[in-house]
Amino acid sequence: MNEKLITPDCKEFQYMGRIDDSNPMEPVWIYPCTCLKVRFTGTFVKAVITNIRSYLTNYIGVIVDGNESKVKLDNEGINTYTLADNLAQGEHELLLFKRMDSCHILKFHGLIVEEGAVISAPEALPQRRMEVYGDSVSAGEVSEAVAYVGLADPEHDGEYSNSYYSYSWLTARKLNATLHDIAQGGIALLDNTGYFNGPEMIGMEAVYDKLEYNPSLSEVKEWDFKKYTPHVVVVAIGQNDANPENYMASNYTGEKAAHWRRRYQAFIKTLRTKYPKATIILTTTILNHDPSWDCAIEDVCTRLKDSKVYHFTYSNNGCGTHGHIRIPEAEKMAEELSGFVLSLGNSVWED
Repeated sequence: MNEKLITPDCKEFQYMGRIDDSNPMEPVWIYPCTCLKVRFTGTFVKAVITNIRSYLTNYIGVIVDGNESKVKLDNEGINTYTLADNLAQGEHELLLFKRMDSCHILKFHGLIVEEGAVISAPEALPQRRMEVYGDSVSAGEVSEAVAYVGLADPEHDGEYSNSYYSYSWLTARKLNATLHDIAQGGIALLDNTGYFNGPEMIGMEAVYDKLEYNPSLSEVKEWDFKKYTPHVVVVAIGQNDANPENYMASNYTGEKAAHWRRRYQAFIKTLRTKYPKATIILTTTILNHDPSWDCAIEDVCTRLKDSKVYHFTYSNNGCGTHGHIRIPEAEKMAEELSGFVLSLGNSVWED
């Protein structure tokens, strides 16, 4: 056939995200917003992928020459997926990205293009670097359900989730920053709370320092923090933490609430040891939740006495919607969050 495989170790491929590249011939994509960008000539491009599913129907995101689409992934085996065809002759740019969190992971085996296609590198990644620790909102879950702005979620099976329109990636693009999005639907701070991996729930304390972290999909692996040092870290945890008990709202001065605040403070201190120079922004989102959780975050921020740790709240923080954040709402969040970061001055981005 008039086509060739470009293997994942191609030097023109530009990757972004916390990727398991221990085998460079089949890197594993785990987190939302993980992506590959490249330029190519020819009339089509395909991807060779092994999808490993835990739940939901899984999709991969595709943008070719600014035109966005999604491709449904099979649940097992190595499969070839057409990303775009019937393209005009000439050079094209592809952004292939992980739309969803670790409801699935995938092994990337390469791209297939025309036999005579020329592969070239895209514009270099931005030098500014961001990292987000968050839940489904930070992952862009159900973001495409735009008919449900401000409303509870429609029935869905993964088709509306799109990390490209998460406030996380929207903010990074507004700030011209590279992004690692350490976001997982249902996650809380502590184990045995929230929703992720129920009934034996796993918290962000057990995920933040991992490369692969969903035990139902693969062996859990540690992350090497030397591989990526962000200038700005956003911690958006404190919404799923009210499950199974909303103790922050019911008894703010009680031991359970005090324990959460201590652990949250310890978590931020641990991030500070990983990133001594980073600006750390503590926040939640506009998804409805009891304001006691934001009070707890403010208390921790005050106690930290760290001049580069800030507590940021949105204009409709905690009361903006009954459902997940849709694209227009994420755009507004990104405008406010990026504006706050810009207000801190250019020194934020100094190494």
